[in-house]
Amino acid sequence: MPESAPAGSKPSSSVKLVLLGEAAVGKSSLVLRFVNNDFQENKEPTIGAAFLTQKCSLPTRMIKFEIWDTAGQERFASLAPMYYRNAQAALVVYDLTKPASLVKAKHWVAELQRQASPGIVIALVGNKLDLTDSGAGQANEDAAEAENNGVPGPDAEGDEEVENNDISTTTDARKISTREASTYAEEEGLLFFETSAKTGYNVAEVFTAIANAIPETSLKGAKSGPGGGQTNLGGGRSGDDSSRVNLGDRAVATPKDGCAC
Repeated sequence: MPESAPAGSKPSSSVKLVLLGEAAVGKSSLVLRFVNNDFQENKEPTIGAAFLTQKCSLPTRMIKFEIWDTAGQERFASLAPMYYRNAQAALVVYDLTKPASLVKAKHWVAELQRQASPGIVIALVGNKLDLTDSGAGQANEDAAEAENNGVPGPDAEGDEEVENNDISTTTDARKISTREASTYAEEEGLLFFETSAKTGYNVAEVFTAIANAIPETSLKGAKSGPGGGQTNLGGGRSGDDSSRVNLGDRAVATPKDGCAC
């Protein structure tokens, strides 16, 4: 991250961000990776929506994301306008292994362009890159870099055997090409990323790009006092700067301050 002035000397702005997409594309996992740098293999579906906050430090400004993670099930689709109303940014997520999820993502983009705030920054995000050959290649590069730095990879003694097995068993589950999605994103004026919530690849970069793309004129200053600009719907502690509220009465998780970017 580029060097910048101390956080305390920067102006702070709150940004309302909504996540939209079909069920099981990994919306909640992307947010969990960004906020807590964590991944849960068998995450329960979101009920209604979940609310989280996270800060992202830019060279000249501190951005506080107020993130609404919406449920992807069709029965909750009618609630979406309540969450994207007045949003300054949106992540529209699809699954790289499921073509139907890109069709649904395009539906959400069209709806946002019709009904959301003018000038909303929309990022199209293809998730589950770890299930593709591209993701496997990235994982191998990371492992090689770790070994070059003197850090042995897991099960180093069995590397040769695993490597031989991978040759015969690895398959590319990708069903949506990068070119297809990136061309669509370019035509519609969207930011575009392919990510893996499981490995963390490109997750912080998505939020950083959004923070940089939001025009200064649409940024609102954070309210004074602790917890300014935060909505607490679950009766949690007032003034807690980072909290999570799941409208399905799930447990509250406390994210870490600071931005993983």
